[in-house]
Amino acid sequence: MDISMSHGTDRREIPQRSTRWAARTADVLAAAKLTPNQISLGSMFFAGVGAAALISSAHTDGDAARLVLLTAAAVCIPLRLLLNMLDGMLAVEKGMSSPVGDLYNELPDRISDVLLLAAAGIAAAGVATVGSVDLGILLGFLAAVLAVLTAYIRSLGASLGAGSFFDGPLAKPHRMWLLTVGALAATAEPWLPWPPGWVLLSTVSVIALGSLFTCMRRVRRISTVLRVQAGK
Repeated sequence: MDISMSHGTDRREIPQRSTRWAARTADVLAAAKLTPNQISLGSMFFAGVGAAALISSAHTDGDAARLVLLTAAAVCIPLRLLLNMLDGMLAVEKGMSSPVGDLYNELPDRISDVLLLAAAGIAAAGVATVGSVDLGILLGFLAAVLAVLTAYIRSLGASLGAGSFFDGPLAKPHRMWLLTVGALAATAEPWLPWPPGWVLLSTVSVIALGSLFTCMRRVRRISTVLRVQAGK
């Protein structure tokens, strides 16, 4: 096997990074003297606002208020992804990296994953239970744990010399876009023949399952590279 074909990369491939609007946005942020670490913290802020909106959507009276909160969450999630992209652009393309850059790049990302996915599960609490187990909360936190595990496996592969594997089927961008779609679809629940919360419950179920397959795929690919490197 050609190891160059299976070895992980050092950076996630994001097509939008090469667009003109992204470059101009990075220029504006750099001119404003914002650092990549500050932008990383900003991504966590939007994740926190989105998480609060998701949870609040399940505890508000009136379809209009729920629609506003779910829409706010759906806006905050891609903003979190946008800042995740821009912090890397400032660090790499603008040469603004710092000794603690990797720490600020990883920790806010993991916290953001947990905040948003756990919040989606909490927003689906009470929809379905198995005995005394609430499936919304269980699947939300399971999706959050598996999301963190995908990142851990990627980092582990890099530390072992296999490179970083960012592939899916549900890597971070895929998870977040799926959650965005789920939040927007949930706004239509007042006109659908089921109680509020079913869309988010289905969403976190798919994310948990897809994240599990992502973990398995990354482990398999890392194992393949390590065996090739060892000549076995």
